[in-house]
Amino acid sequence: MDNRTHKPRGGRGYNDPLVIAVSLMGLIALWAVAAQIKADPDVLPTPFEVWRVILEESASGALWFNIAATLQRVALAFGAAMGLGCVIGLALGMMPRLDRWADPWVMFFLNLPALVVIVLCYLWIGLNEVAAIVAVAVNKTAMVAVTIREGVRVLDRDLADMAQVYRLSPMQRLFHVILPQLGPFVLASVRNGLAIIWKIVLVVEFLGRPDGVGFQIHLYFQLFDTAHVLAYALSFTAVMLAIEFLAVQPFEARARRWRRQSA
Repeated sequence: MDNRTHKPRGGRGYNDPLVIAVSLMGLIALWAVAAQIKADPDVLPTPFEVWRVILEESASGALWFNIAATLQRVALAFGAAMGLGCVIGLALGMMPRLDRWADPWVMFFLNLPALVVIVLCYLWIGLNEVAAIVAVAVNKTAMVAVTIREGVRVLDRDLADMAQVYRLSPMQRLFHVILPQLGPFVLASVRNGLAIIWKIVLVVEFLGRPDGVGFQIHLYFQLFDTAHVLAYALSFTAVMLAIEFLAVQPFEARARRWRRQSA
């Protein structure tokens, strides 16, 4: 049988928009049934009640203002963590002696609780934006470094030898040989980073910022307003899912296309 005509069952290429929509509708239906059984909107409001709150917060502008504040923090922390983590990961993967000495440091920061880092940054730097961004970036940098390091360790040696034969410069090797092979590892760091960083940002905002989705969740938690908590949480989750489908998955498709062409 011709493998080129065989369509894999499963995997991310099998994400049908219709299947996704029906699956999410099933989750909403399950939520609606649970809310009707509980019959207490203070504990579990219905999807319609939460949707009404989303519309009200959108109309007032509060929802968009706080989502924008959180997205800005996510973008800054994500960029810092990815940039620094990729540099560290490349260095550790390409220099075994450095990796041997630095590995305990990486493992220490990898296992350091996010809450501890957030509290220490607020204590040392102050209750400001710099502390918030640094706290989130520190929590993610070690994870990116470990992922990229593992990618460097499994690079194709034949391609490295070919680059040496053709006498490519170090920058040419980096951009034409190393980085394309690291595509799946960078993608894994991007996806995990987005999934983790925005949650840590909410904690940072919960503990010490005057705006953002996390701040709003903290505010309405104190007021025991479950509908508003769910409205802000689900709205920002929808934004992150949109980033996944519109930005991360197209990047993944390009990375896979390069690997098929090079195979």
